[in-house]
Amino acid sequence: MNILGREREQDILSRCLESKRPELLVVFGRRRVGKTYLIKEFFNERFSFYTTGIPDEKTRNQLKAFNESLVNYGDDTKTIPRDWFEAFRRLRVILEKDTIQRDYSSGKRVVFLDEVPWMDTARSDFKSAFDFFWNSWGSAQKDLLLIICGSATSWIINNILNDKGGFHNRITKQMQIEPFTLRECEAFFTHNGIRLGRDNMIESYMIFGGIPYYLNLYDNRLSLAQNVESLIFDDRGDLHYEYERLFQSLFKKPDNHIKIIETMAGLKKGLQRTDLVETSGVPDGEGLTKALRELEQCGFIRHFKKMTLQHNGVFYQVIDPFVLFSLSVLRDEKIRSWKAFLKSPGYYNWRGNAFETVCLVHISQIKSALGISGIESTEYAWKSKKKDGGAQIDLLIDRRDGVINLCEMKCTDKAFEITKAYRNDIINKVDTFIEEVHPKKSVHVTLITSNGLKKNQYADVVQNNIPPESLFL
Repeated sequence: MNILGREREQDILSRCLESKRPELLVVFGRRRVGKTYLIKEFFNERFSFYTTGIPDEKTRNQLKAFNESLVNYGDDTKTIPRDWFEAFRRLRVILEKDTIQRDYSSGKRVVFLDEVPWMDTARSDFKSAFDFFWNSWGSAQKDLLLIICGSATSWIINNILNDKGGFHNRITKQMQIEPFTLRECEAFFTHNGIRLGRDNMIESYMIFGGIPYYLNLYDNRLSLAQNVESLIFDDRGDLHYEYERLFQSLFKKPDNHIKIIETMAGLKKGLQRTDLVETSGVPDGEGLTKALRELEQCGFIRHFKKMTLQHNGVFYQVIDPFVLFSLSVLRDEKIRSWKAFLKSPGYYNWRGNAFETVCLVHISQIKSALGISGIESTEYAWKSKKKDGGAQIDLLIDRRDGVINLCEMKCTDKAFEITKAYRNDIINKVDTFIEEVHPKKSVHVTLITSNGLKKNQYADVVQNNIPPESLFL
């Protein structure tokens, strides 16, 4: 087994094997996040049956591919199934054979159906046949572990997890595969002989996020800048057109998703639904609700409520680093080369914003560094209503224990040094926030840096200093 990190996911898979009941495990997550790799590596590709759907193919070709897998696992019929009912009937025959391959440790029959959403083509009987297969036979097999997986997260959730028909309350376990954290990225880089300092690892996360497939494309002979140039900016690079492919692969009709994500990306602090309708051109209604839900289920956006607002305080915000990088940098026609862009004023502006996103997706690590892992909190940005002398706060961690962490995030080439002017700016932010919001909680200034903090006479304004190592917890 060659799996880095993923402790929680491995524990779920182990418990499925140890279970004394039939298990139907649903695995989902965004494109390129490593779902298939995890399942194959964990079981060492020792399945009682494995097959995968084919992208953009009609029912007959899906059944043809399924038939190839049936033959590989001992089916003697060999002809292409007429429909999905026949396909699953023949699968059952294979699984009932005494010679079927089983998991070594548990003796369970492990069936892995990958990219299931692709199998469910228009006007096919896939879902009803799969429903019948599980409910009429699979759910009674105590030694059966059936794993279904797909990148089209919205299909998985709408048709399986939230199904009101045959799969209602039938799913025994579900597992959302999320991008690597910085700690997992570090383990990945070390394992693959890629030598990067932690500051470069943070910058890598700002661009590629924690997507294992993207990281696996790194050439360990090249620097980070050279890898970015060859993978993304070179029109022959593996990721040059990845943004365009991303939503097409996840959603059947991605136009609204793209409009929403591109509108949100332009307002990094988040925006409310009414503003989204006004600026995106996507009409209010069920279509918008569905697209927002699907984007959040895929991990591209998050929603949060600002505790400083009494009502209508739900905001939406893009939190996917690669999407934000693609929209803010790669699509900028003025930026033709990453090497030329480095160290420019535009680069430093992008880096500051991108570091905030890295912090946002590592809130649990920041809370751990603060010693408040078990305390509920809400995270949001805030902007003063004042036109002159106002303030903007990048991140507030509003805690249930009577404290608000007012977070400042600084990405610098060397240890950050607080100047007298910056100290006064922080004091103004705290005073303005308290004056306008009237919080019934203590406000603690918290500084999160990419290269540490240089102590001086002005550093006393900070109650909590979160060094870059804390993001790797």
